[in-house]
Amino acid sequence: MSKDKPVRTIDARSLRALAHPLRVRMLDSLRLDGPATSSRLAAEFGENTGTVSWHLRNLAEHGFIEEDVDRGTKRERWWKAVSSTHVLHSSDMRKDPESRGALEVYLQEMLRELHAKVDAYITEDWSEEWERAGQLGNWDDLRLTPVQLRSLNDELMAAIERYYPPEGTEPEPGSLPVSVQIQAFPRREGRN
Repeated sequence: MSKDKPVRTIDARSLRALAHPLRVRMLDSLRLDGPATSSRLAAEFGENTGTVSWHLRNLAEHGFIEEDVDRGTKRERWWKAVSSTHVLHSSDMRKDPESRGALEVYLQEMLRELHAKVDAYITEDWSEEWERAGQLGNWDDLRLTPVQLRSLNDELMAAIERYYPPEGTEPEPGSLPVSVQIQAFPRREGRN
């Protein structure tokens, strides 16, 4: 999470608004690829513009996106992701029966999006330099307490934070967008 962006904690009401597969994908597209119109997003996702417009208004109503007033005309409305970091405390949502379903929909769609990004990475051709720079890893043999796991996650987030450029800085020549996926959570033990 970039230190230059405000942090917004997603509450139960906002989570229910976000918990729709198309909304998750549209928000991800606006974050990664920049502003777009409803017609561009409709073409990207194979949906009709009326459906996309309705979902965009819903995302805007809950503060995830906003109209990009510097673009477009009276006939063409552009939307952009709000520049903030979203934090979701899933443990709070799991305890609330009304929020639990929305949480499951949101997390499942987020996992599908993460899988799609990994799949795109491994199926595309990259230069040797990029191939050697990327990594997919798995460490299943750590044994940690909850305090140690929290510490590990905090240290990983701090390391990532150091690589965020200051707001308004141009990307370095030769750089590409990079997806960093870290999954650090407990697992149930199998047979002993």
